[in-house]
Amino acid sequence: MRILHISDTHNCHHQLRDLPEADVIVHSGDFTLNGSEAEAIDFIEWFCNLPYRHKIFISGNHDECMYGADIIGLDSNVHYLCNSGIELEGVNFYGVPMFLKNYIADNQLEDYRRIPCYTDVLITHSPPYGILDSDGGVNYGSEELLLNVTGIEHPRLHLFGHIHNQHGIMIVNDTIFSNGSIINENGTIMKTPHILEI
Repeated sequence: MRILHISDTHNCHHQLRDLPEADVIVHSGDFTLNGSEAEAIDFIEWFCNLPYRHKIFISGNHDECMYGADIIGLDSNVHYLCNSGIELEGVNFYGVPMFLKNYIADNQLEDYRRIPCYTDVLITHSPPYGILDSDGGVNYGSEELLLNVTGIEHPRLHLFGHIHNQHGIMIVNDTIFSNGSIINENGTIMKTPHILEI
């Protein structure tokens, strides 16, 4: 299975042209900039029209309008994962969003603890601690998430974003980690999307 990973498009999704072929496209959050419903609708319409067999997306900390949202009317091959999973062609995907309200209520750690051990492809917005998560010499990733993705039952792929200047791929203990942030901090230069095989 060929997976195209993007993240942190922040309303710049229409600038993404000539995307490479893949079986699945995954967006790991922050598709809006200001978290408005209009921004989310524009992204979802664009995402649904992409020519991929399967499409998966989660919410990031900028996508606050999606908190508690009941997504209806999506095409059967478009999947919004919110602390939920889906099996596609024998591969188990699981998505954990990043909402500020969950951090304030201290629920985010519990969301990470509920990630199923059989997950093949984990999609979060936040990176795990110490893996493609530093900015200005500070690590912004989650230690709880790190414990979940480096344990005995670790995912084959972990797709995330959030830290724009850490766009890249790293392999740790047989897990491929992908920070798919597409735009730079100034929001102008688009980076190359990641293609991953599983």
